[in-house]
Amino acid sequence: MRYSYMVIDFPTIADDLAANLDYIKACGYEGVELNLTPDCLVRLDEIEPLLAERGLVVPSFLTGAAYQEGLCLSVADAGRRAGAVERLCSYLPIARRFNAILVVGLLQGLAKDEPDVRVANERIAAGLRQVGLVAQEQGVKLVVEPINHLQVGFNNSVGEVRELIAAIGVSAFKPMVDTIHMNIEETSLIQPIHDCGSALGHVHLCESSGGILGSGRIDFKAVLAALDAVDYGGFASVKVYRKAGFREAAQESLEYLQGLG
Repeated sequence: MRYSYMVIDFPTIADDLAANLDYIKACGYEGVELNLTPDCLVRLDEIEPLLAERGLVVPSFLTGAAYQEGLCLSVADAGRRAGAVERLCSYLPIARRFNAILVVGLLQGLAKDEPDVRVANERIAAGLRQVGLVAQEQGVKLVVEPINHLQVGFNNSVGEVRELIAAIGVSAFKPMVDTIHMNIEETSLIQPIHDCGSALGHVHLCESSGGILGSGRIDFKAVLAALDAVDYGGFASVKVYRKAGFREAAQESLEYLQGLG
């Protein structure tokens, strides 16, 4: 398994970027998953050579920060929907530059953006179809992240995401899994991985508490066994967003995963 460390808040590593990337590499990670926030976007020219010097890659970019700007794929306002499509399309050259996947999740919107699930999904599929067609031309892959119902209004389960991708009908899109969201939405942490099979596009490993891996109740050993069973060959990004600082979270989480055998 190839592991990457997810940097949700770029300022946590930005002050001494070179040293913090050195630390991520020293922990044993092969990649860094980045969130396309404004403070990250303006430093891509700096980030790229620093990663190359250390033999690190960016397997994936998160895109949800754009929702905070009012961009949304499900909302009734056609201008906001078009803005979301345009923004995702503007990220495609970045993904191609870094040979990275784009992760789509929060940009689908919340229930307050569109109370009618059927209408919302029609809009989401139509918007992502536009993005996917451009992505195909540029050779970029995208995944839709199933995010729990407390954070995103639509396509919370892996099964719902797979149905959405079928409705989009563009091969650039694949499903992904995130263990913290599966812990909330699914009856099994294993079956959704098998349901995706060879189509599985990306993986987030996150503890039930959002803390250091191994501190909660996710059965990561079973999850890794399932990924092995479906011959998953991509990256698994370690996601820790609370209860620990960056360095502690990065080191202890990977040590835990490596200790599972």
